[in-house]
Amino acid sequence: MTDPARFIEDALPRLRSEIPGRALVAASGGIDSTAAAILTQRAVGDRARAIFVDTGLLREGEVARVRALFEANGLRYEVLDAAARFFEALDGIVDPEEKRRRIGATFIRLFEIEADRFGTDRLVQGTIAPDWIESGGSLRDTIKTHHNVGGVPPDSRLRLVEPLRDLYKDEIRALARALGIAEPDRQPFPGPGLAVRVNGLVTPERVQRARVANRIVEEEVERAFRAGTMPRPWQYFAVLLPTRTVGVMGDNRVHGEAVSVRIVESSDAMTATAATPPPSVLKTIAERITRELSGEIVRVLYDVTDKPPATIEWE
Repeated sequence: MTDPARFIEDALPRLRSEIPGRALVAASGGIDSTAAAILTQRAVGDRARAIFVDTGLLREGEVARVRALFEANGLRYEVLDAAARFFEALDGIVDPEEKRRRIGATFIRLFEIEADRFGTDRLVQGTIAPDWIESGGSLRDTIKTHHNVGGVPPDSRLRLVEPLRDLYKDEIRALARALGIAEPDRQPFPGPGLAVRVNGLVTPERVQRARVANRIVEEEVERAFRAGTMPRPWQYFAVLLPTRTVGVMGDNRVHGEAVSVRIVESSDAMTATAATPPPSVLKTIAERITRELSGEIVRVLYDVTDKPPATIEWE
């Protein structure tokens, strides 16, 4: 995509032809799905309805942030509280691919119910090129199954509409600017949420630890950026590891969990370089995580691996 304005001009009639009646939009609040939702509403007006699902796997304050974003852009939307359903689907699951498949299937089953209520079989998704490329198929190996691609059950009765399917993240950000979406350069957040930043079992307690650690990483990186001590990275977050490790509090032994901090630079999410933040930033992050999650997190590591060989998210 070389011209966002031309892309918008071409996308609107395509959407009208693909949506003869009503449509739901799977809207996570990320740049991809928000752009898809705005395009769809411009194309078919009140025949589109955005659905934001609170999975219980979101970052701190995410629901309020998404509400404000949608209202600022005039989107018609509903919020579904489905945390219990997602934790039930993930109960006992540790394999990353199975997590993604179950999350994708849970989303689709929820959207099927809402589609019946709304009288449609069309579901608009913010799928972009890296999603289907990494999900494999044809001659491509599966790097990781994206929940909105490989997580769609084969028996789903919904017909997917994916207006951004051939775009990469840098193109999506240019499109978001043309659509007037606030903060088009904000860091990506995975569709499966904190489930893929909780290595191993996904429980409400472990998700909450990951949520606190992610908030601290974001706050400290953004503070350093505002102070001019480091550039704003592409993505910065924490991963709760599936291992326990020994720590010490006073004279007492503590057996807690470990967190890995991930900060990367990228332009399109297909490749990434591990950032080199100031040691003082990493030290503050480690001190805050172990203090605010005292006795729960006793060790903080820093991931220095590029993509490739690693992916940006751990799962």
